[in-house]
Amino acid sequence: MAGHSHWSNIAVKKAIIDKKRGKLWSKLARAIIVAAKAGGDPKTNLKLRYAIDAAKAVSLPKDNIERAIKTGTGELKSEDLEETIYEGYGPAGVAVMCEILTNNRHRTAAEVRKIFELNGGQLGTTGCVAYLFDRKGLFIIPASQTSEERLMEIALEAGADDVRQNGEALELTCEPGQFQAVNEAITMAGIKPDVAQVTRIPKSTVDLDADTGRTVLKLMEALDDHDDVQNVSANFNIPDEALAQINAG
Repeated sequence: MAGHSHWSNIAVKKAIIDKKRGKLWSKLARAIIVAAKAGGDPKTNLKLRYAIDAAKAVSLPKDNIERAIKTGTGELKSEDLEETIYEGYGPAGVAVMCEILTNNRHRTAAEVRKIFELNGGQLGTTGCVAYLFDRKGLFIIPASQTSEERLMEIALEAGADDVRQNGEALELTCEPGQFQAVNEAITMAGIKPDVAQVTRIPKSTVDLDADTGRTVLKLMEALDDHDDVQNVSANFNIPDEALAQINAG
């Protein structure tokens, strides 16, 4: 989990930069559109509920959310989006999974392949790294908001699997089916997570030194910046000493 959490924390900081907000909103709207194809009521469509919650967490305007739902249900016209997963390897054999929404699978595959190659990696075949990850609900909460003991009491009662502290953050995981119950429980307790999503968490991680860590982070950022990439998961861990070297430039 540590590798994923390093990237999640970096992605959170990057996502709040104003110049990135438009791209992030666009990605979240597309996720709502695809989810709404299975039904426009978030009470009965959990995937849509998760997508809406993720959009609200970064202040996507209500009108944008409603427009995306109508687009997904067919009330408004839109491009035909397809969901797919791309898997590959980064430097040092780091496993990488990219969740994709695209209107042209062949174009996106070529562009993602080039990103991997330019950053010391290689796009792989379907299933080449998926077995290294578990699909889980993940919440990352600033440790300043609550204690590990209080969060554990609230979360476990709502059906969470685990709570642990990672530096200045508390990480909470649950099965995807328990995501909404856990989310509602911590929200009612006045706790606001920086990250609240169903994602892929690595079963084990690869430790990286500073030089390799820089290259892997460059790959992750390039993938995350691609318009068709909705989410990136990887199984790397950057130890504190190496991370300090990277941050020092």
